[in-house]
Amino acid sequence: MIVCKFGGTSVASAGQIQKVANIVKENPKRKIVVVSAPGKRFSDDIKVTDLLIDLAETALQNGAVEEKLQNVVNRYKDIAEGLGLDRKIVEVIENDLRERLALKAEKELFMDTLKASGEDNNAKLVAEYFNSIGLKAKYVSPKEGLVVNDPPERTFALPETYENLKDLGKGEEIVVFPGFFGYTRSGRLRTFDRGGSDITGSILAAAVKAELYENFTDVDCVFSANPKVVNDPIGIEEITYREMRELSYAGFSVFHDEALIPVFKLGIPVNIKNTNNPSAPGTRIVPTRKPNGRPVIGIAADHGFSTLYVSKYLMNREIGFGRKLLQIIEEENISYEHTPSGVDDISVIIRSNQLTPEKEERIVKRVKKELHADDVYFRHGFSMIVIVGEGMRRNKGLAARAASAISRTGANIEMINQGSSEVSLVFGVLQEYEEQCLRALYEEFFTPVTI
Repeated sequence: MIVCKFGGTSVASAGQIQKVANIVKENPKRKIVVVSAPGKRFSDDIKVTDLLIDLAETALQNGAVEEKLQNVVNRYKDIAEGLGLDRKIVEVIENDLRERLALKAEKELFMDTLKASGEDNNAKLVAEYFNSIGLKAKYVSPKEGLVVNDPPERTFALPETYENLKDLGKGEEIVVFPGFFGYTRSGRLRTFDRGGSDITGSILAAAVKAELYENFTDVDCVFSANPKVVNDPIGIEEITYREMRELSYAGFSVFHDEALIPVFKLGIPVNIKNTNNPSAPGTRIVPTRKPNGRPVIGIAADHGFSTLYVSKYLMNREIGFGRKLLQIIEEENISYEHTPSGVDDISVIIRSNQLTPEKEERIVKRVKKELHADDVYFRHGFSMIVIVGEGMRRNKGLAARAASAISRTGANIEMINQGSSEVSLVFGVLQEYEEQCLRALYEEFFTPVTI
């Protein structure tokens, strides 16, 4: 059995959904189809998820919602009419949205409930279209067994999910399943992180022990660097789970970084393919791969990082200093990315969107008072540039080459961190140098030397 997930651009219009149907028809093993909410039809378009967020925020502020509601309904109406579907499916979607809007009093549930309607209603529409063209299909709600944890932790599937959904897709019909959300044991809807339809697809692939998880998007493959920054980067044919995890973490938007966990545990290969060019081989994500002659398989960059800098003389002699520091951060409900350190100082790299001026002030005061630090402060505006490759561990002088390439841009390296696995090397630079560094590193590791 193959589980296939179609992203927002793949289901953005009637024409795109027709392509989806052709892809599913082409291989009878494709028994489970996970869909996102309709994405952008063109560059200046608005995703349905963004329309829903706007609708939810307006409702919470007691604003006029009818026009914004109709903006959402009209997107589905356009798709349904383009597919030749009966008006009834549009009425089902509109009634569903009105029922969700009635939950406004339950503020904690409301935003997730509205956002999730994008995927949920699109799955209903896609299933309806499949049946209209003779492709037997049924919509299945995450209520049927995708069980997630309770707040405040980020959303993840509980172990019982895999038992609940193990028989999904064993019937004659193709299962059309909405991505992005699940339900707690008490019946509360919770969404995964944005882009979480990748996670749903991976969960279902693991639950049914699929032979393959196909992730359809709008590019032919994963590229070795961001094509919006680097001109015509090399495509990647095969990449390991570990390599893809590192690149996804650092800004590769083709595949959600958390989505690898369920398939990684069972060794299920992932194939990233293009809905608009399904005959292209795409990129396969596998447990192990053959060496391709390059130590580096990809370079990624992401911004929006801050650094908490702490200095204390003889810090290295003080038992429990690091644990106490991280506990202070944990008690502010903040996760950290890296902790590079010296003998008398330590830096904690944090995603800036987790911080507020109030949190920063509390953390600085507590570190000074409880840990008696000599110096404590935050710095903002950093980018993390990650060089990834299973071949890095066997390649001498790679860090020196990377540092030299970065230095040629005029950027100062604020941080270096290499994991014990030696699959990745992380450099922290000021955000203003991010693109220059990315291009310089690509040239260093991927451009052939001419004599």
